[in-house]
Amino acid sequence: MKASKHSPRALLCSVLLSIPLFGQAETVNWTNWLTGQISKHPDVMAATEQAAARNSDAEASEQPLYNPELSVGADRTGSENNFEAGLSQTIDWSDQQGALQEKAKLIRLSAQAGLSEAVLTQTSESLFALVEWRATTLFEEIAESQQQRLDALLDQVEQRQQAGDLGRADAELLFLNLSRQLSEVAQAKAAVDRAETQVQERLPDWRPQDGGIPEYIWPALESQIGEADLLSHPSIAVARAEWQVLKSEAEVARRKATASPTVGLSGGRDGGENVVGLTFSIPLNVRNNYSAEIRAANRRALEAEARFQALYRKQQYDLAGARASWKRYDKQLRRWKELSQGRVQRSADLLEKQWQVGDLSTSEYLQALGQRAESLKTGIELEKLAQLGLIELLSQSGELITPFQ
Repeated sequence: MKASKHSPRALLCSVLLSIPLFGQAETVNWTNWLTGQISKHPDVMAATEQAAARNSDAEASEQPLYNPELSVGADRTGSENNFEAGLSQTIDWSDQQGALQEKAKLIRLSAQAGLSEAVLTQTSESLFALVEWRATTLFEEIAESQQQRLDALLDQVEQRQQAGDLGRADAELLFLNLSRQLSEVAQAKAAVDRAETQVQERLPDWRPQDGGIPEYIWPALESQIGEADLLSHPSIAVARAEWQVLKSEAEVARRKATASPTVGLSGGRDGGENVVGLTFSIPLNVRNNYSAEIRAANRRALEAEARFQALYRKQQYDLAGARASWKRYDKQLRRWKELSQGRVQRSADLLEKQWQVGDLSTSEYLQALGQRAESLKTGIELEKLAQLGLIELLSQSGELITPFQ
């Protein structure tokens, strides 16, 4: 079945796809997969149903305000049978229907914005989880690689100790480092397990072999950075639409306070004679002029406006903070890549050669290996923070998801 314009699938399909991309076919395939996964999440499904309910509320608001009224009566006077039938209609004198139709439009906007907000939240959280999972798997690889290197080193130390090249202290020092590394590997694996469950909670069919966010996605994301119109941000759009709905309700309350007349036409027989009647009635708003209801509706609209303005202001600061944070992490990541330039990857073999020829003591070699591992972790951490910062920036600006026009 083709997705409707306002369905979550139509909204999600625009994630990462608002501009031409390198490797567009691959990007579309991965985005479609992400779309399907997010649309299955209970939060998005609940938001979809809520939007459908709001749309039904809008449809109800558009219906005619008053139905015609039919009345029938009969009685008997002596030998005469009397009867009367009438039809009456209340007239929407103040055009409440016009205000209700305007309210219906705003309810639909609110429903759409609410669904977009749920999709945006779930999209950003899913991408966050994928980034976190990838970082933990890389940390695990480093920990396991370090353990394997220490295991191999232990064999070499024992052989050199038997040959008399190394003392017992070197073996003990290596044993202590290896013991600590076993704990680090266990912690790294536990972190991967936790990260996997976080991804699976958000993306129901995801499995570790599916991997994280493809590398070709990131240039597409980065190319969307720019000044955003925050009024179109789903959270801001929701607050603005709710304010407009309450504002329209205040107008409905004002028009409702105006009395609506009822006109009726009746006919029948009375005492053997045909009778025709015309009736006109109008409520007298004397005891209650509904001014309290109007004031309450106006106050609720003013409250909603103030909340919208406060949220809009906060979003501006949140966006500025997210942009500054991402730029900071991205700058440091680029600097780290410039400094490393493959040096960290090649350094392990170089250090081992220096230890083999005696240029490095065992303690110095172990310390250097630890520093190398920390450098690799630093690069992974910086990459993770830069990616999380970019996702947060796109989420705060509303660029992470752009509904189809």
